[in-house]
Amino acid sequence: MTQAELIMTLPEGRLPPALMQMNAADLLLLFGAGLLMAALLSLLAAPFFAYRPSRRALLRATRGMPPQERVLAIGRLLGHLPEELRAMAYGSAPPLSPKAVERIALKARRERE
Repeated sequence: MTQAELIMTLPEGRLPPALMQMNAADLLLLFGAGLLMAALLSLLAAPFFAYRPSRRALLRATRGMPPQERVLAIGRLLGHLPEELRAMAYGSAPPLSPKAVERIALKARRERE
């Protein structure tokens, strides 16, 4: 007995045979539902694939700041203030060149990891 014959033997109160067949509207509905699910999944996954600038780029972005503020910003970026920059942060040492500050910060990051 085929599926069509089985459906034909069902009483009238059951599903009509027209509902048991896929037509163009059903396929379009399934395609739309798939698109909505893909959009939802991409929105949920977007934070995991977001671009994060490198530490070096974040350190370079602090170049225009005043020396004491720059050292404190670097301390926030690294999670700690390197020993060589602490005196400069409190104003008791003369400001270093921007490249020297970056070199110290990058070296301190490598040592800590």
